[in-house]
Amino acid sequence: MSDEELAKDLGPLAALTIGVGTMIGAGIFVLPGTAIETAGSFAVVSFVLGGVIAMFTALSASELGTAMPRSGGAYYYVNHALGPLFGSVAGWANWIGLAFASAFYMFGFGRYTTAIFGIEGVVALGPLGAITFQKIIALAGAAFFTTVNYIGAKETGRLQNVIVVLLVVILTVFTLLGSLRADPANLPAGEGLPATMATTGLIFVSYLGFVQITSVAEEIKQPGKNLPRAVIGSVVIVTVIYALALVVMSAAVPEGFVAAVSAAGDIAVVEVGRFIQGGVLAGALLVGGLLATASSANASILASSRINFAMGRDAIVTPALNEIHDRFGTPYRSIAVTGGLILVFLVVGDLELLASVGSALHLIIYGLLNVALVVMRQADPDDYEPSYRVPLYPVVPILGAVTSFALIVFIIPEAIAVGLLLAGGAVVWYLLYARTRTTKQGVLGEYVIDRAETMPGPAVSAASSVQPDGGQFRVTVAVANPEHEKDLITLASAVAAQRDGTVDVVHVVKIPDQTTLQTGADNLAKFAPNSERLLSRARADAETFDVPVETHTVLSHQSFEAVFDTAREHGSDLLVMGWGPDSHGSPGRAESGFDELSGDPPCDVVVFKDRGFDPGRVLVPTAGGPDSDLSAELATVFREEFDSEVVLLHVAENRAEGEAFLETWAATHDLADAEFHVATGDVEAAIEDAAADCSLVVIGATERGLLERLVTGSLVLDVVDDVECSVLLAEKRRHRGLLERLFGWG
Repeated sequence: MSDEELAKDLGPLAALTIGVGTMIGAGIFVLPGTAIETAGSFAVVSFVLGGVIAMFTALSASELGTAMPRSGGAYYYVNHALGPLFGSVAGWANWIGLAFASAFYMFGFGRYTTAIFGIEGVVALGPLGAITFQKIIALAGAAFFTTVNYIGAKETGRLQNVIVVLLVVILTVFTLLGSLRADPANLPAGEGLPATMATTGLIFVSYLGFVQITSVAEEIKQPGKNLPRAVIGSVVIVTVIYALALVVMSAAVPEGFVAAVSAAGDIAVVEVGRFIQGGVLAGALLVGGLLATASSANASILASSRINFAMGRDAIVTPALNEIHDRFGTPYRSIAVTGGLILVFLVVGDLELLASVGSALHLIIYGLLNVALVVMRQADPDDYEPSYRVPLYPVVPILGAVTSFALIVFIIPEAIAVGLLLAGGAVVWYLLYARTRTTKQGVLGEYVIDRAETMPGPAVSAASSVQPDGGQFRVTVAVANPEHEKDLITLASAVAAQRDGTVDVVHVVKIPDQTTLQTGADNLAKFAPNSERLLSRARADAETFDVPVETHTVLSHQSFEAVFDTAREHGSDLLVMGWGPDSHGSPGRAESGFDELSGDPPCDVVVFKDRGFDPGRVLVPTAGGPDSDLSAELATVFREEFDSEVVLLHVAENRAEGEAFLETWAATHDLADAEFHVATGDVEAAIEDAAADCSLVVIGATERGLLERLVTGSLVLDVVDDVECSVLLAEKRRHRGLLERLFGWG
């Protein structure tokens, strides 16, 4: 695999422009009149409050963005931290929320177009009633911009930047000229807290998009500093622009002016501009509103396809939705479905409903994003290394989550109903569709399940009940030596066949540190001349078990460690690898000493000391414990697949106690029909004696600490050397604290 990086060519100003450009749009050109009419002078408070709520999420998104620069933005953070159940809610809310927002922008587009060209009236549709020219133009605009994204129009980025600059200039001129005529006496009375909060919920659609900056975090120079500056700075700038524009609209015209023009169906910001300066400013605002609504809709349709890509990658929706058009190179199905939704929403919704639903769905996402930050901080997984950290943690993300969810309560009931319906539908979708297909487990679920013994029972039950099963059990097998490839594949395929799973064959090719991975990829035949032949043989051997097979060549500067990384990236349930000079790990465990200290294995691991794979008579020494549980699972696989005889061995001080232990342990592991052996005395000698009559030993990894093993050695390694048959070292994935890893203290 080539080591590809994105050039760090986005400076702080370019990143800031992305954030401002995603927010300075239709909201300020369409909603101020409704806001002032509803909340009076407190409309300014509504826009500022919306900015404050957005700021909490901006801070959290900045930390998550520097730690996880991935496409998908807020959806990715929620799915990664909280798991695919909440990821399904966030993904669907983001997608449908963008469709509602696009419909709102197109509604505004229709208003500005009819105002510019002086088009009025309705068109009769017979028994279907009538439709206004404004809505006809909105529908035509939605179809047009869907088509633009469908065919993949080029060079839209520069045009977007020009539009953003033009909009900022128009609003700045409007604010400056309006401030010269502003009179505090003109300010209408405030309408109180309920009206102010309801208005905040309505206009929050004006703050969508700042999280998009995190999607290009890999391309930003010094992202640890410039990403937070861009995200936070864009929210601050936009909030100031909105607040000043609202003050001018309220104070530069006589009291009641805005309410009157809004009641007459005119565009409030345009009429205020006409009052302030005349036709020139009004015309500029008309052009600005037309460009703002158009660019906002176009950007939302584009963003929706990226959300669908991320959801398809995680199997939350079918990847077929993201099929690329042969000619245009665009995800045409995703764009077409989004465009269809926008048209439907335009037909059935009005301005207030479209804006409110868009706000409600994004508030759900922002609330979950703040919760995701708390989970990542508390779980503190090994790969979570943000270069920026939220100040005043945990106050900021808690306030972000509480204010986001609380604001939904003040939105109109119809929008709340749509939000709840969509969230419930996303949960049902996950349980009935995505759960059997996705393999990605969230950090929260892993954190709870790995600590099942110390966590409250209801929490463990809840986490376990919604975990994805991925549809198929995935067994990754690392192959390197053609002499042992067949036995490793047979072992992996037997497990996969019993679990209705997939075999994932990986050949890790080690590239010298002095050579780049890209060079290795370009000269693969030189570094791994037998790779394709090795994988072809592995594929043929696995197919004899009638299981699906995938093969991969992985280029790395490491060898043993790369196998673990690959298993983690592929979402493996079991890793099978051969016993080589570097592959047995630290004494008595599968992973290396360094990996043992730095984290838990990515999945269950089996290391095979190959003296010929013969599962005819399998010995399972056990003293209990999680690794012996995995040994028992493997024994049952061999029994079902190869009709193996299973022998259980327990070494105890008292034979009666040993027999009682084996009886209970075997019954709980579906091995009650196994042959029991109880021995006293030296454990190593007992295993060696029992193994003399067996063809395969399956032994659990040691529970002793790393420091003790480094000094005194390991029973597992001694057994491998002493017995003549093949040995499987089985290590169950579970959470172990640092003290337990070092000293064996659990």
